[in-house]
Amino acid sequence: MNMNQGVKVFLALFAGLLLNSAAAVEEGDQVPQLTLPSIYADRPDISLPALEGKTLYVDFWASWCAPCLTSLPLYNEMYHKYKDQGLEVIAISVDNPAEDGLDFLEDTPLDFLIPSDPEGNAAEAFGVIGMPSSYLISPDGEVKLVHMGFRNGDMEHIEAAIIENLP
Repeated sequence: MNMNQGVKVFLALFAGLLLNSAAAVEEGDQVPQLTLPSIYADRPDISLPALEGKTLYVDFWASWCAPCLTSLPLYNEMYHKYKDQGLEVIAISVDNPAEDGLDFLEDTPLDFLIPSDPEGNAAEAFGVIGMPSSYLISPDGEVKLVHMGFRNGDMEHIEAAIIENLP
């Protein structure tokens, strides 16, 4: 590849990144209207529009993502703390095959909704670029917080935003 071709490839990749980031869900946007199958074969589909009126914390995760495996049990605690006040946590597994996510859930049972998105359609609709990625949705469907990654101290910030947006 000569220098000119290298520049063209770089520009094409950079343009693709810009287009993808322009399509990402941002604070102030409305939540994408999605219905996804539960990761559990014996449970019903999970529809975001059907949850209107609740505060939603939508988290994209995968079994291979170390920060995801740290955050999910903490989200479970948060769910129990605020579910009676209108919080619903939806942890969308992007594992492909979905069985990888199910294997994790056998060791770490979670009590909130867990849809499966092995083809990445929901992740694409949200414009997810890394794991974990989370979105706080107000009861009227507006994205109030976009949170990327998970580090020590993040739960305090996330919990404060959830409290502020409970119905």
